[in-house]
Amino acid sequence: MNESTLRALVLQHEEPTPPGLVTEWLDRRGATVDVLRIDLDEPLPDPRDYQLIVSLGSEFAAFDDSVPFVKREAALLRQAAESDVPVLGLCFGGQLMARVLGGRCFRSERPEIGWLPVRSNDPELVAEGPWFQWHFDSFTLPPGAKLIAETDAGPQAYVIGRTLGLQFHPEVTTEIMDAWVRAYPHELREEGVDPDALLEQTKQQSAISRRNAERLFDRYLDTVARATPEVLQR
Repeated sequence: MNESTLRALVLQHEEPTPPGLVTEWLDRRGATVDVLRIDLDEPLPDPRDYQLIVSLGSEFAAFDDSVPFVKREAALLRQAAESDVPVLGLCFGGQLMARVLGGRCFRSERPEIGWLPVRSNDPELVAEGPWFQWHFDSFTLPPGAKLIAETDAGPQAYVIGRTLGLQFHPEVTTEIMDAWVRAYPHELREEGVDPDALLEQTKQQSAISRRNAERLFDRYLDTVARATPEVLQR
């Protein structure tokens, strides 16, 4: 393996929540990727062995310590933060990282499901969207974090150190959406969301969402994580 190859760890929490566009992006960047199903009680790796950790979404709440993997992942992310390992948190991952760094996670008064715009303070990093949302929880920014984007429901993106936490799902693909609609139809029914309309909108947004996601991932890696060849060789 080339010394300047990006080594990435992807934390996946259940079968229906794969990395999606994150995988395609890491492949394009020539990264070496380990995917850990942290919900299956596999041994935890040392986060210091990686130059990037990506924590994906989950059907569980980042504040629910009765879920066994929540505490395990919190410990891993805490060690990553203490060792200055960059973390990209997507929805659950962004919430849990905020909690680990001193923020608070809680049930939101306003769930968000669908393709929604965000108000961005840094459109070069996080475009105004629309981005795909499917969450019932929210969080407060950890101390020292910079708010990058928000909606009326709460924070949508923040940067702290070399970490970027997101509330939305830039990784989503039409295949992932098909799986989510099959796996979680009760959540759509409860919120009055038409699954067929959601699938159709996902197809319509596919090209622009892919461009926005690739730009976000690239910009994050180059300007926030600062994963330059010199850094990767350390």
